[in-house]
Amino acid sequence: MVKFSAKIWILCLLAFNAATAQVTPWSERMAATMLVIHKDSVAYHNEKRDAHWEYETGLMLKSLEQVWYRTGDAKYFRFIQKIMDQYIQDNGDIQTYKMDEYNIDFITPGRLLLTLYHETGKEKYRLAADILKKQLDQQPRTNEGGFWHKKRYPNQMWLDGLYMAEPFYAEYSVMFDQSKNFDDIINQFVWMEKNARDEKTGLLYHGWDESRQQKWSDPKTGKSPNFWSRAMGWYAMALVDVLDYIPTTHPRRSELTTILQRLIPAVVKYQDPTDGCWYQVTDRITGKGNYREASGSCMFVYAIVKGVRKGYLNPSFMINAQKAYKGILKNFISIDSQGLIHLEKTVSVSGLGGNPYRDGSYEYYLSEKIRQDDLKGVGPFIMASVEMETYPTLAIGKGKTVAIDNFFNREFRKGYTGQQETFHYTWNDHKDSGYSLWGQIFNDYGAKTTTIEEAPTAQNLKNASVYIIVDPDTPKETASPNYIQSKDVKVITEWVKAGGVLVLLANDTSNAEIKHFNTLAKAFGISFTDKNRNMVKNNILEQGKFELNNHPIFKDVKKIYVKELVTLTVKEPAKAVLEEGGDVIMATAKVGKGTVFVLGDPWIYNEYLNGKRLPVDFENFKAAKRLSEWLLNVASIKK
Repeated sequence: MVKFSAKIWILCLLAFNAATAQVTPWSERMAATMLVIHKDSVAYHNEKRDAHWEYETGLMLKSLEQVWYRTGDAKYFRFIQKIMDQYIQDNGDIQTYKMDEYNIDFITPGRLLLTLYHETGKEKYRLAADILKKQLDQQPRTNEGGFWHKKRYPNQMWLDGLYMAEPFYAEYSVMFDQSKNFDDIINQFVWMEKNARDEKTGLLYHGWDESRQQKWSDPKTGKSPNFWSRAMGWYAMALVDVLDYIPTTHPRRSELTTILQRLIPAVVKYQDPTDGCWYQVTDRITGKGNYREASGSCMFVYAIVKGVRKGYLNPSFMINAQKAYKGILKNFISIDSQGLIHLEKTVSVSGLGGNPYRDGSYEYYLSEKIRQDDLKGVGPFIMASVEMETYPTLAIGKGKTVAIDNFFNREFRKGYTGQQETFHYTWNDHKDSGYSLWGQIFNDYGAKTTTIEEAPTAQNLKNASVYIIVDPDTPKETASPNYIQSKDVKVITEWVKAGGVLVLLANDTSNAEIKHFNTLAKAFGISFTDKNRNMVKNNILEQGKFELNNHPIFKDVKKIYVKELVTLTVKEPAKAVLEEGGDVIMATAKVGKGTVFVLGDPWIYNEYLNGKRLPVDFENFKAAKRLSEWLLNVASIKK
């Protein structure tokens, strides 16, 4: 992890807060434009070309996925599914896709297949993803093992290809337990950098021809003759995205962070000194005809901010990112008569070879046309904006760890490859039953998330700022449940007194082990009763509503959905923080330096955060954010 000064952190946050003070975030404004322009299909409607399976669609849909995770608004998910279903047949076949072309660009939309399989469990999405993985298995390679960019471009690796294939390859490997692939994935980056890097500038050339047969390739090195900003942008985005999936324990993971740490300092040297954007040909800022280009600028901002957020890059680079983002808004954003925003000045394409032949010259890169709302610019703009909008909130959870129990709640199911895995109210459960979205909210606030798989001890709670215990098992859920014992109550109580924040979330009496759970809750003046309420019948969701008004925790939240919960009783030091009809729904207690929050329901699991089920007037996603803010703010334990 990169160390940095508190002064730099504060200066960056102040600058970001000033830059993002508008009402509707830029990410959502651009997403709104995309949903209007591409209402029925994703294609450039002013060009004589039908929609087809290609990387631009995958890039744009991936950016909308990030907006969905950021907002909890399922309209983005429904749009993604609608577009992908235009291609994916029930047997997994992909319309307009041709494997025998071995085009690395065709892999990119596969990331959405993995999302859809997570979300729906429909086998057609996995079958389609398997087809793309089969292409990678058979993809022609260089002698070292690097993927050819396309079959019709033999012996060539392009920077673009790293984004096209590797994030999908890495996520697929995690989902389907193929960790043997991680070395191959890392090698793709290592080989690309080794063969394309310019020692003098630290920049990476667009392409490399192992055979030295192409007219554009240097006869000695095989490198193409120029630096193209978008190509390096693809490579940088691929690095920060692939690192999401390479385990932190992998012995070669640091090779990727080191490459990123070499590339970004080289890139920022070529920012426009006036507005921070990058030019079409990266190193020729004053070159005749060269111009500020949107897609490369957005890609660099995304990679830098995410790299800083994840701890791969020194936060001092946020000064570069902030300057560039302001330049993007100034130079590339326009607003039409309907109030929709548009992204200008994205080069439509730049390649090498082909027919007509592209020689990689300076003049060639300046000859390709520029397009409004080109998806290769829009997708990175949305993703960069999401990162920029997230960054100011990182201070809330900085240095804090949120731990979730996986000992008292320890249910198992078969995973994607038939292996046993824990699920139900866990960070790693991406289905409706999981807490993956809540975990991401904590991460977006700068907190780490971890799982405690053993009984609580002073040692495993030592660095936890927040400890969440949810729905302890009954024998019908787990053959041999781990019940809360007096020793556990003692350990947890001492941890709370020292400044920990404890969250206890039960369930209705038929679905949670209340007796032993109550021994812990009672230590703080709170008891789960045997009364259940909000028993929603016939899918009448209004039966699960609670209306809030200037709540001390949930602030601007007006209406939430909590179904089938058990009520509470409270005595000192506890107090009710939500009551209705004589029932206590939520309670808190201040104990020593610590705090306890209790609710008789698991509540904010994915099903009620992702927007796919609840009407928009239920504000569970916003409520989850407010609760997370409150928990982190009252936590005093830091690592």
